[in-house]
Amino acid sequence: MRVSPQKARLVLGLIKGKRVETAINTLAFTNKGIAPSVLKVLRSAVENANYLSAEKGLDVDLDNLYVKNAIANEGPRMKRIRPAPMGRAYRYQRRMAHIEIELAEKKKAATASDGEAEATAAPAKKAVRKPAVKKAAAKKTVAKKPAPKAKKK
Repeated sequence: MRVSPQKARLVLGLIKGKRVETAINTLAFTNKGIAPSVLKVLRSAVENANYLSAEKGLDVDLDNLYVKNAIANEGPRMKRIRPAPMGRAYRYQRRMAHIEIELAEKKKAATASDGEAEATAAPAKKAVRKPAVKKAAAKKTVAKKPAPKAKKK
């Protein structure tokens, strides 16, 4: 993508760790120029997961997908020259980013019957907390002024 990696990371940070549906909605309403491109990459990743599920025979549940990792690495830089005063030239670089989005499937939660079996097997212990003991503040001693010296006559 023709955007600096720093700007792409701002948008990728919004979707990292979220479910795919939530990430798509977030990108659809994000007011950044790179958001449509990131949305395109995310949809491509979802379609790749769908392809693995349908054609390759892997068991992938599209409803449980979430964005496991989303990174923007630095790509090649285009070096350009801008005219400067008095016939000089300033060099600058046009940065590019390689955007990678990794999806994973959330593990299904344990069923309620398993949770009940564990609860009956080992009852939960209550943690007993002792009240905090406050330490008395150290008393400040007032420095005594030395007695005034007697004047000689």
